[in-house]
Amino acid sequence: MGIILLLLFQNSVLSQNLDSIIKVLETRMSKHEVYDLEKDERIKYLIETNDSTNNLIEQYRTNATIFEEYQFYSFNEALQYIEKNITIGEKLNNNLLQDEAKLKMGLLLVNTGRFKESIDALSEINLDSLPESLINNYFIVHKEGYSGLAYNTAVNRNKLIYSKLYTAYQDSLYSRLKPNTEEALRLKEKEFRDNRNLDMAFKMNAERLEKVKIGSRLFSLITFERSLLHELNSDVTKQKEYLILSAMSDIQASVKDNASMGTLAKILFTEGDIDRAHKYINFSYDDAEFYNSRLRFVDIANNMPLITKAYEKKTAKQKQKLEYSLIFISILTAFLLIAIYTVYKQVKKVSLARNELKIANEDLKKLYKELSEVDKIKEHYIGNFMNLYSEYITKLDVYRKLVCKYVNANQMNALLKLSRSKEHINEELQIFNRNFDSSFLHIHPNFVNDVNKLLKPDSQIILVDKTILNTELRILALIKLGITNSSRIAKILRYSVNTIYNYRAAINKSAIDKENFEKMIKSV
Repeated sequence: MGIILLLLFQNSVLSQNLDSIIKVLETRMSKHEVYDLEKDERIKYLIETNDSTNNLIEQYRTNATIFEEYQFYSFNEALQYIEKNITIGEKLNNNLLQDEAKLKMGLLLVNTGRFKESIDALSEINLDSLPESLINNYFIVHKEGYSGLAYNTAVNRNKLIYSKLYTAYQDSLYSRLKPNTEEALRLKEKEFRDNRNLDMAFKMNAERLEKVKIGSRLFSLITFERSLLHELNSDVTKQKEYLILSAMSDIQASVKDNASMGTLAKILFTEGDIDRAHKYINFSYDDAEFYNSRLRFVDIANNMPLITKAYEKKTAKQKQKLEYSLIFISILTAFLLIAIYTVYKQVKKVSLARNELKIANEDLKKLYKELSEVDKIKEHYIGNFMNLYSEYITKLDVYRKLVCKYVNANQMNALLKLSRSKEHINEELQIFNRNFDSSFLHIHPNFVNDVNKLLKPDSQIILVDKTILNTELRILALIKLGITNSSRIAKILRYSVNTIYNYRAAINKSAIDKENFEKMIKSV
């Protein structure tokens, strides 16, 4: 899942589905104990390894590794093991080991908001005697320490002094850094951010992100700083996305000294998402308490009461609604019991009438059977009537053709013209159709609706005049009456057999159940 999210992030598509990555974050939150257990197992193995040797140099190295595991996981434990290394350096009378451990202690203290203590921890270090590999850390601790003191002091004179010292150590550090290193890019990004040159700050941040993977402390830090850029750019959606990424990485890396979750909780609170804000601020508080982070406690203390109060107020309203609902349900229950009693009495009456209904039902069945027989007789006679009517029209047409033949032989042009006219036939055909439609719909008034129920929604038959059937319905009406032979239908309706075949095929194609459509037509 981490790899997938990183790919999404690199392709800038996270904003398409903010809800989905919030769900991933909450899944990570529910599994944070699994990540913590993995870290505890690693630390346990290192401690056991350390206890198995008396070699002070090996103990120093193992302690340094344990410190790295605890550095952002548990302040007290991290401080304990770095102090052990200072003691080992003193026992070995090794200034290099002592200075290295003190610098790490300074970084630990400054990262947790203990700015004065961090600078004091470095007071015994002689800068001139430090090896090249440790000088950068020396300047970093002083830079961050004086930055924190300048930001937090209320005395303007001290603020000016601390700011000058911060600038001096930052300039000294910057002059030593190699281009495109993490610390150099971070300083450049901060400078651009402070000067509100957001385009260049985003560029520096992107360069840093390319070098890290989700699930590391550095990824969490860089994405958090990117959220700050989006905040300055007034893009709250993007700000939340990168805070979520940072928080997920913190959880995966078991980083308890974090700011992303608390910041995200504040944003959600302002947006009115009280439940999530309360959940996230409590998660952040638990991390801060576990780590013993003074800096995080101060930040959380400024926001947690407001969020908790809003959550409790919302919970109280929900509780009140629940109480009202319970009262309403109780009243409904009382009515239901009364209704059950009433129904019980009615059931007794119904049981007495059941036998009478049974007898009546048998009578109705007999009556229905008789009516069904009557319907069959009606259908039979209607079919015969239409057949006779159709034959009559056919005879008239034969007569017309015979007259035409005789007239042609005698050259009686006027009579021939008259005999060739189909007006009489068309009129008779219209009369036939009208009589058929009227008779059929009189017996089967719901026929059109019943047919439409068997057709697909896009193939429904809508009649302009509900008293006149169209050709499709007349074909179906004949099938309903038992006339299924296409030749016979063609003869009755005065169409060619092919035309009837085409109509029937089109109708079947529009049916929901093509195989049984015509069978169902007979039963509607």
